Amino acid sequence: MTGPTREERSFWQEHGYLTLEGALVGDDLQRLQGAFNRAAADCKDDWLEGIARGTTPAAHFDIPNVLERDDAFIDLIDDPAWYPYLMDFADQELILVGSQVRTLPAQPISYVGWHADVPHTNPLHMKVQVYVEDVPEDGGVFAFVPGSHKPDAGPCPRPRLYEEMPGHKTFPGKAGDAILFNSYGWHTSMVNRTTSPRKSIILIYEQWTQDRVANDRFASVADRLTTPERRRLFSLDPMRAEAK
Repeated sequence: MTGPTREERSFWQEHGYLTLEGALVGDDLQRLQGAFNRAAADCKDDWLEGIARGTTPAAHFDIPNVLERDDAFIDLIDDPAWYPYLMDFADQELILVGSQVRTLPAQPISYVGWHADVPHTNPLHMKVQVYVEDVPEDGGVFAFVPGSHKPDAGPCPRPRLYEEMPGHKTFPGKAGDAILFNSYGWHTSMVNRTTSPRKSIILIYEQWTQDRVANDRFASVADRLTTPERRRLFSLDPMRAEAK
């Protein structure tokens, strides 16, 4: 596995994102698509029942307990297409916060406005958005404001129309493309004006800090995390050896 080039690291620092075209291809992509579709089908009825009860949002659907459903979702966490980049940017001390396996229905609204996920007082927080199927420009694409991750970027505007956000960039892409972005930056999901749902997976990471480690967060899959690197990534083992 190789990390970012000097040019990629400079672009990341300046703009707050990197695009990884064709990050997943061939058998790896087909395996992920199959796992996504099976899990979504298994959970669809529960989601619809939740909408009817008013306990589940209708604007998007996240498959629950996804890491327990298929090893394809676990293998995605440290995929070599993006894992070396995350490790480099986190100074080799990276932990997983969670993952969202998300379906965005075709509808005339977006489920979220322009926002930053965390303040700058939070440890470095990064996400990888992976497109499971092709996402056209009008298909609920991910959007980001380059440079908005910087501490001096100022407050996030709230334009009524999403496309009126100053300086934003949208990311249409093919199945298997991924966008790595700094969660301090302003971002959103644009409106899906097609007739097809958008399928994507959002992987959430932070730079390690002792007070934010939750050792039991991924206990349900602990028996399937068999390497020291994965156990540290999933916060099951200490990031640093204790001084003797």
